[in-house]
Amino acid sequence: MNKFVITPKEDKTVTMTIRIDKTLQQRYDELARETKRSRNELIGMALQYALDNMEKADK
Repeated sequence: MNKFVITPKEDKTVTMTIRIDKTLQQRYDELARETKRSRNELIGMALQYALDNMEKADK
């Protein structure tokens, strides 16, 4: 019989609080309904995209 082995959970997420404009939240809510993804998932994807494609302007 195989054993049921419980391994330590890899916690790669953090909880954070941000303040955004209500209209931005409404747009994410609408997009979440349309795509059947969570608002949290969409915001995480958008943040990753922004970091991956961001340029810093020289002064």
